[in-house]
Amino acid sequence: MTVLHAENLVKTYMLGNVPVQALSGVNLNVEEGEFVAILGPSGSGKSTLLNMLGALDVPSSGTVKISNIDISTLNEQERALLRRKIGIVFQFFNLIGRFNAMENVELPLSIANMPKRKRREIAKTLLTTVGLKDRMTHKPAELSGGERQRVALARALVTDPEYLLMDEPTGNIDSKTARELMTLVRDLNETRKVTVVMVTHDHAMTKYAGRVLHLLDGKIDAEVHD
Repeated sequence: MTVLHAENLVKTYMLGNVPVQALSGVNLNVEEGEFVAILGPSGSGKSTLLNMLGALDVPSSGTVKISNIDISTLNEQERALLRRKIGIVFQFFNLIGRFNAMENVELPLSIANMPKRKRREIAKTLLTTVGLKDRMTHKPAELSGGERQRVALARALVTDPEYLLMDEPTGNIDSKTARELMTLVRDLNETRKVTVVMVTHDHAMTKYAGRVLHLLDGKIDAEVHD
């Protein structure tokens, strides 16, 4: 079943008075439970596409459907509700420095007014799952880059999302840690059946995905095969 769908997707930004087309006619279908990697160089439109699939932005033209819901028909409040189905891992972690790992992971559940005992239990389970059982009380500044990315992954999973979107998740960690992180994501995809879409410029990271697409100049121009 197709759960993420983009058709003739166009996104144009204004740079001063100059229009810049970040996406120029993307067509994409992602099936339930897939792990899809979208490979492309810097400036190819990868992050813009991920923002559309995450209902963080709306297209200039064309269609994006998440669970068969056209995001262009929703207001901001309705898109915020839709985003509860989605976990997003960003390249730069986006952790809150004054919070420890546990508090960072708990945050989405705290915002949703979940009782403290219950949200702490869920956060502990996820931090253990991502290999941070002994680092839960450490703040981001006390963690390595790989550990911070694992905290970000646990936070993205804490709401039990249907979709996990990853924007260059290995861009700021070393190659060994990147391999460990991607193995973990692949295992989570297989065991939890979470649909995963990852954008990356690193061809080595695409081997963990079940399907690889190539994005260039704002268009998906090919499916990549080894």
